[in-house]
Amino acid sequence: MLSLALRGMRTRWVTFVGSFVALALGVGLIATTGLALAATFDAPERGTERFAEARVVVQGTDEVKADTPIGVRTSTLTNPRAVPEKLAAELATVGPVAEDRTFPVSVPDADRRVGADTALVGHSWAVAAATPYRLTSGRAPTAPGEVVVTTGPGAQVRAGDRIQVVTPEGAGTRTVVGTVPAAGFESAVFFTAAEAARLSPRIDRVTVDADPAAVRAALGTGSGMTVLAGDDRRRADPDPDRDKEALVSVNALLGTAAGITAFVSVFVVASTFTFAVAQRRREFGLLRMAGATPGQVRRMVYAEALVIGVLASGAGCWLGRWAAPRLASWMSGEGLAPTWFRIGEQAWPLHVAFWTGLTVALCGVVVASFRAGRTGPTAALRESAVDSGTMPWSRLLVAAAVLLTGLGLLVTALVDNPGDVLKRKTYITQPMLLIVAMALLAPLLVRPLTRLLTWLPARLPGAVGMLARENAAAGVRRTAAVAAPVIITVALACSLMGTTATINEAKAAEARTQMQADYVVSSGDAGRALPAGFVRAARDVPGVTVSTSRSTGVTVLEEGTALVRSEARAVDSGTDLSAVSQLPVVAGKLADLDDGSIVVNEEWLTTRVGDRVPVWLGDGRKVNLRIAAVLGIGTGNNGVYLTARNAAGAGVDRVDIKVAADADRAAVDRRLRAAAQASGVEVLGAGQWIEAHYPRSSESTRLGLLMILAIALVYTGIALANTLVMATTDRVRDLAALRLTGATKTQVLRLVAVESVMVVVVGAVLGAAVSAVNLLGVRTALGLLDVRSAIVVPWPTVGAVIAASAVLAVLAATLPASFALRTRPVELAGMRE
Repeated sequence: MLSLALRGMRTRWVTFVGSFVALALGVGLIATTGLALAATFDAPERGTERFAEARVVVQGTDEVKADTPIGVRTSTLTNPRAVPEKLAAELATVGPVAEDRTFPVSVPDADRRVGADTALVGHSWAVAAATPYRLTSGRAPTAPGEVVVTTGPGAQVRAGDRIQVVTPEGAGTRTVVGTVPAAGFESAVFFTAAEAARLSPRIDRVTVDADPAAVRAALGTGSGMTVLAGDDRRRADPDPDRDKEALVSVNALLGTAAGITAFVSVFVVASTFTFAVAQRRREFGLLRMAGATPGQVRRMVYAEALVIGVLASGAGCWLGRWAAPRLASWMSGEGLAPTWFRIGEQAWPLHVAFWTGLTVALCGVVVASFRAGRTGPTAALRESAVDSGTMPWSRLLVAAAVLLTGLGLLVTALVDNPGDVLKRKTYITQPMLLIVAMALLAPLLVRPLTRLLTWLPARLPGAVGMLARENAAAGVRRTAAVAAPVIITVALACSLMGTTATINEAKAAEARTQMQADYVVSSGDAGRALPAGFVRAARDVPGVTVSTSRSTGVTVLEEGTALVRSEARAVDSGTDLSAVSQLPVVAGKLADLDDGSIVVNEEWLTTRVGDRVPVWLGDGRKVNLRIAAVLGIGTGNNGVYLTARNAAGAGVDRVDIKVAADADRAAVDRRLRAAAQASGVEVLGAGQWIEAHYPRSSESTRLGLLMILAIALVYTGIALANTLVMATTDRVRDLAALRLTGATKTQVLRLVAVESVMVVVVGAVLGAAVSAVNLLGVRTALGLLDVRSAIVVPWPTVGAVIAASAVLAVLAATLPASFALRTRPVELAGMRE
């Protein structure tokens, strides 16, 4: 049976080459994304960076711990406590100490002037000895107004230069008296100890040159401080978990890409193998007439699939091994992954890809080979002339089950929690079931849809429209197989890009609805405080209501087993918050927010106004706060609100300003902009701020989606061309018959091209139907969440996908047809299978 299979493969090499290419590329994609995904599981080990020269570092506890029935659970604090001045003085009796203060600063054109590639921070030079910073030019600062700066690649600043520096006090000119090389983990400006203490009274940490045991003894128990020595000093570095955090987004992106590519690959490979077997009904009929049993036919098909599966899966693994490092390099270059992101030596993704490819190859021929084996010889020969019985009951039942499952999950999500529909995991995976259902139903839908779409072209002068219509309607298996890749491309393009754009537009619409302020000033980065001078100046402007807010967080113990941290905003008062915003309050009143209460959203387990909930604040304090109001979930941006007293250590990073109706708006605008210029910040109108902070899509998100879409589209495009080449090559006798009836080569090629475009249009309509259901689900979810926003359809992307598919389909169909038509029609018509 194996020898017969090999001889058959040699005879029908075009069909088997097509199956080989589809499977090899599919396995290659799975291997590529799998290897890249595996590289995100482990971040590189970094030693202590900033405090590498310190013996001991003392800082506030940066974790909250809770004993649960399943063990101790920990969560990171948003605003760890400061080191009290009294405690710092006591530590000085143990050994030499240096007080470390970290505060935000900025320098105009910092990337050019000092070569900064990250946001600048300010430090006291007194702690420089405990860090890797060493002067490369100039001297240490000794007087107010003198600074030392880090210099990165391309830095233009030199010792003796005067630069403008924006500090928490406001903008001012400083003299650069020295430079140190950039360390890579931060860009910094160093001040004298006295000036740093004035700019930032908070002591973030203290370095102690003493034995760690002696330091712990001096602190005692219950101080709320953590002693860091040895490798633990890394916890005092700027963003010590930045490598792991950077890999979280990369992992999510590649996980999504791997899931989509695996789905697309399995779907297209299975479709290709099924079509390849279905093409050979006449061959199977001849084998049955020659005495082959159904079991022998099936074993021959399995043997062919096994040979192709092993060879193509091996080639795909080699392709993935070659492509994965190049994918990682591209992601690093585009900023989608850290610059150090590299592919490791993991082998398991290759095993997964190989065995997935082989399994799909075998499973792809099971149903088709079973049908071919059980059909009688005469029936098989008769069936080969026209596609009939293309939709068996088993396939119809499976398609109905998949369709109902997909729709049921969508409806369940809308009923139980509409917010889940807006989550990336849901709106990316939701279309998959609908795509599978549509592809399974394609043989049933292709014939009526083709006749509907070609009703007008078939009535135009000439026979091309009519012949294309009848050919596509008669060759249901061929039309469905060619339409399958188009269904995927259009459905994924419209669903991925359209849903993301719709949700982004909904978030912007929600922000516009909630915004009642006339001006907004923000630091740009959460946690970077605005200059106190601007806040004071804004409050002094007559005729305005000023509401300041801070970024913080709260942690709750849910169901007694999980610590869950939520982002929160700390405001001056509920009254000021009500004046500058119109939040979706479903219970209670914002004006009731005070130091003993909290505003939560409907996602919290406890949402009854007046109930008290135990929470850990951003600095680790555990308090019981009364629920003053409950907010609707909305698009997910309606978080938790506290008062400033419950956000100790957090600086003001946003100011909302509401101008009174009877105030002189022109005078208010002049004073606010003058205060902003003096402080080095930017005042934006409410509309300008929303436009700046609610873009249609961030660059990284856009590139990530385009990467996922490109991977899927390239593969489905190749599969489309592959299937068309197989289908057109199998129709050489039909084309010859047209030539013998008097059609010219040009007319035949025109017919093939029109038929290819028509099949692409059929696939595009079915794919658009899947996208319509998905986008309608998103729109319904937004409506249930009381967010009024229109559906955004990415017409340019969808149009480009359809156009590219049409061009590719025409080329893939007409090129093999033109080569076949070089042979005399009489010879083609007399060719045997």
